[in-house]
Amino acid sequence: MPSFSPSPLYRNEGPYLRGVLLVNSGTPDTLTAAGVRSFLRRLLRDRRTIEVSRAIWCWVLYFIVLPLRPVRVLPKYRRVWTDAGSPLLVISTRLRAALEAALSARAGEPVAVELGMLYSSPDVTTGLARLRERGAQQIVVLPLFPQYSGTTAAAALDQVGVALRSWRFLPELHFLPDYHVDAGYIDAVAASIAAHRAAQPGGEHLLMSFHGIPASYVADGDPYESHCRATAAAIAARLGLEADAWSLSFQSRVGRARWLGPYTEATVKALAQRGIRRLDVACPGFAVDCLETIDEMGVEAAETFHAAGGEQLRYVPALNDSAAHVDVLAAVLATHARQRP
Repeated sequence: MPSFSPSPLYRNEGPYLRGVLLVNSGTPDTLTAAGVRSFLRRLLRDRRTIEVSRAIWCWVLYFIVLPLRPVRVLPKYRRVWTDAGSPLLVISTRLRAALEAALSARAGEPVAVELGMLYSSPDVTTGLARLRERGAQQIVVLPLFPQYSGTTAAAALDQVGVALRSWRFLPELHFLPDYHVDAGYIDAVAASIAAHRAAQPGGEHLLMSFHGIPASYVADGDPYESHCRATAAAIAARLGLEADAWSLSFQSRVGRARWLGPYTEATVKALAQRGIRRLDVACPGFAVDCLETIDEMGVEAAETFHAAGGEQLRYVPALNDSAAHVDVLAAVLATHARQRP
């Protein structure tokens, strides 16, 4: 990550520490119904997540969703929870530390990296405050969502803006909206899939599953679907896969509205019914493993596959806090720095 010289016109004299804010979605702070409810309330109250009328949605949220859904979702979190806590938070925290060490070593000077969760602790406000306390006057916001969506990257920028309203001396701020076809990212994901398939040979098909969003968001201009399809096509090309050797789908659909398709559950079932017996599944939209990958793919999708006649569904872990992932993020930040005017 190249160093920058601060402008003497508006920066105070003294060390000019650079900082990075990694942003991820969030997870319940505690393994309780109350913890799940608090997380869902923050997530589902965000206008970026749910765009319907507030009058209608708030009634549905507070009288139907929040009283009922936490109890149904809690057992899923129990299946993925570790002794150290939520895998999303645990792995994101390790990734933060590894990236800080790598950036500092490459720069030959300290680079501060902090973590901010959109809907749990530590939140975006806390992450930015920690960067300020450490003396960062130049901050790059890097949402850990390779494909841009208003529901994720834009939500991150919203929260950064709200947090900075109370700052009198603002930092030099930069924002990286996506890296969905970054060559290093594509190479790293493809290498991870290839290594997984080499260690467990016999996979007959590769499914790349992305988190879904309502189809209406795309109709209104969200580029998320095109980003997901570009990512999947680039990974398939890097792996040298023929068109019939891989598929793309969208998971985590909620409610009755039409979401992006094809849906992962239906795709998994159709592949089994087509005669695929050993299915490999990767989720290139998730930087870090979480409930949606570990449980929704590794448990629920596997059960669907088995019930439809399949024999083995093998989930390919996310890049997580691997050295390859650290290298990808460091390179993305370096590329951004070189492209600045």
